[in-house]
Amino acid sequence: MDRKRVVIAGLGDSGVLTAIRLAPRFDVVGISLNPGLVSGQELGTRLARPDDWARNYWIAFDRFRALDGVRTVHGTLTGADLSAGTVNLRDVDGSPRVEGYDALIISSGVTNGFWRQGVLQSAPQVAAGLRSTHDRLSAARSVAVIGGGAAAVSSAVNLAVRWPQTRVALYYPGEHVLQQHHWRVRRRVELRLTAAGVALHPGYRAVIPDGFDCAVITSEPVSWSTGQPPLTVDAVLWTIGAVRPNTGWLPRHILDDTGFVRVTPELEVPGVDGVFAVGDVAATDPLRSSARNRADGLLAHNVAAHFTGRRMRSYRPPARRWGSVLGVQPDGLEVFAPNGLSFRFPAWSIDRVLQPWIVRRGIYRGVRARDQGLVTKG
Repeated sequence: MDRKRVVIAGLGDSGVLTAIRLAPRFDVVGISLNPGLVSGQELGTRLARPDDWARNYWIAFDRFRALDGVRTVHGTLTGADLSAGTVNLRDVDGSPRVEGYDALIISSGVTNGFWRQGVLQSAPQVAAGLRSTHDRLSAARSVAVIGGGAAAVSSAVNLAVRWPQTRVALYYPGEHVLQQHHWRVRRRVELRLTAAGVALHPGYRAVIPDGFDCAVITSEPVSWSTGQPPLTVDAVLWTIGAVRPNTGWLPRHILDDTGFVRVTPELEVPGVDGVFAVGDVAATDPLRSSARNRADGLLAHNVAAHFTGRRMRSYRPPARRWGSVLGVQPDGLEVFAPNGLSFRFPAWSIDRVLQPWIVRRGIYRGVRARDQGLVTKG
């Protein structure tokens, strides 16, 4: 019997993990804007220590042993005919292509700042982007981080720790940071921000001009709708959650009013046979939490169940965000549970246990060694 073909539209964090799960049972085709996994995780580490970030979060597809049987296509999705079971794309050479499928998984992610751009990139372009943002911030003597979410606090802490001579300040509209996390996490992270030397400024809401591109680091004065005087610093990092789903290639009827893909609790797209969605692009819940809660295993089970008629499982989102917030720090990695309690991987265990055994061997099922060869300064 011919193996069923599963097309995964987007090979970010969720797409790669789902492909690893499905590869032993199906013919899997993955379509990616990047020539490898370029993770959207750990923005602070990416900005402050790009070599460290690239070692663990930028991984060429041919390094994943579990993807050896997966055909990866480097290109841009341009359309889909869900009734015919095909997706359209333009490959890296600009040539149009059509890929047929028996099941489609939409994991095309979101555009969010310069770290998740939603555009076709080569490996040199990825490297150049890492270097340019790092160099821009390393040259600044004062940095304002705008926003109060995980990307904002991670960036502020890591920049302050990396360059203690730089004045780093965090501006956010609420009374506290991390409004989608447990109060214990907020309290703990605010203490870590203060200890790192980050100046906290609650109650500041920035004015966002029409057409403003949050994907750039700026130096122009920042105005506030909350009445404070304009702010001028060397570099302004905009981490304001201006998320846009990468769904312009999809039929409008499967999207919600904000452009995210509608799904059932089983991660199926309602009313369309054999189409699923996972990750930041899937409207599972207000936090779109399947991107951070290892829904790849549940989705792989449900794709198989779709073909065999077995019972599917339902995704149950947590009430709050959880996981790592600040990334690896000099004293290790602190990971928060949904109830706000935390556990720590000590610093010595990151490169000896966590990355080689838990992540590369356990989660990714084997990653071949290769030096990314980045050169950074500062």
